[in-house]
Amino acid sequence: MNISPAGQASPLPRKRTALFWASAGCAAALMGVALWMLAGNPAVLGGHPLLPGILLAAAAAGAAWAALLWLRRDVPRPRSRVRAVGAWAGSLAVLALAAGLAWLSPFAYQPGPTAEAGPASDLTVTETPTAITMSPDGGTTKGLVFYPGARVDARAYQDILAPVVGAGYRVVILKEPLGLSLLDGNQARCAIEANTDVTSWAVGGHSLGGVSASSFALNNTDATGLVLYASYPVESLRERTGLSVLSVSGTKDGLSTPDKIQAFRELLPPDTEFAAVQGGVHAFFGDYGAQPGDGEPGISRSAAQQQVAAATISFLERLPGSR
Repeated sequence: MNISPAGQASPLPRKRTALFWASAGCAAALMGVALWMLAGNPAVLGGHPLLPGILLAAAAAGAAWAALLWLRRDVPRPRSRVRAVGAWAGSLAVLALAAGLAWLSPFAYQPGPTAEAGPASDLTVTETPTAITMSPDGGTTKGLVFYPGARVDARAYQDILAPVVGAGYRVVILKEPLGLSLLDGNQARCAIEANTDVTSWAVGGHSLGGVSASSFALNNTDATGLVLYASYPVESLRERTGLSVLSVSGTKDGLSTPDKIQAFRELLPPDTEFAAVQGGVHAFFGDYGAQPGDGEPGISRSAAQQQVAAATISFLERLPGSR
């Protein structure tokens, strides 16, 4: 606090006090959100390392800011409207950062009945910081690289894609930076180059992941198949020769609605195969629980996923190099 000429203590100005507590609150919010995500969501530490790295940096920055505020709590500061406006703007920016980090919290894998019953076939699962690879016993020369939906745990697709592995395909599920495939749309290339024994590749994705898979397939001719789960491209694939496409959607999907699937149909090749899961919703294409904005299902998750897996296997088996 300030000391008056008469030796009496005078309180801090009210504006400075309010700003101090606002800044302290912002520091605590930044640190709290980061620690909450790191400790409370297993998908954070199990996903791509970029998000945990950012969260650790945010927690450290919040702690350092709080400590600096406390150490300088009694240091007199000249009154300035510009300084006050800048300080308030900085506090609001930190709050926005904390809110953005909270939004990035991924939908964690929630094992369903399929996982509880155990794998339907023998397979080997290996995990790296950027991918989950599932391989059939005995090896294979056929593969599928899969882009998860936005902010969805890569492990949430293990069960729905396990039957594909049982049919003789290696499946590589990508762990996307910040859970957003658009930040590294060419990530499938790394998976293909890391699996040199696979000579026939398809790419696929769910929702936003399907958008990235479509762009990759458009620009990489070594992908002969494209599998879209509740998704559609944003660039035309009609001139892309040598590419077969499967689009699987749900009739009750509240996000990639049937109307959207139909509206973007003209961007797909004329011979695209379409499969609709009657009563299926957006979140049934993985195992991560319910999703805000989704529709009300008219079928069980397990029944829907059986249809999705069957359509995927049937499609992949007809690709060149898969016979």
